Amino acid sequence: MNAFDMPTLVAELKRDEGVRLKPYTDTVGKLTIGVGRNLTDVGISDDECTTLLQNDIDKTVAALDRTLPWWRNLNPVRQRVLVNMAFNMGMVGLLTFKNTLSAMQNGSYAAAAAGMLASKWATQVGARAERLADMMRTGAV
Repeated sequence: MNAFDMPTLVAELKRDEGVRLKPYTDTVGKLTIGVGRNLTDVGISDDECTTLLQNDIDKTVAALDRTLPWWRNLNPVRQRVLVNMAFNMGMVGLLTFKNTLSAMQNGSYAAAAAGMLASKWATQVGARAERLADMMRTGAV
């Protein structure tokens, strides 16, 4: 048990260090974020990385629910494909795949996979696109 008042310490550190939700370079040239977190020397832990990833996945799933509610009708493997793509490109990028998304929604999975592979995105992500297109085509891993 700490002998000091943790909430007061947190408030003091936030006041003294400042709270920055985007990375910045501090006064000695270190990449920093949050409340004085030195990313250059300290980085983040595996647990922190997992927490950030889970938060980002949750946001991606919520965006899919808002924008493409039909995606929940796909099987779990195809749902993962859409989450993976939206995570990578953002919803704005994913929504440029109009014909591909329409094919997914209509159950034309071979056409959806072909559309995925015929994109600039596929040339950028290489093996990832091949793997995800195969998952979309087959509904399996």
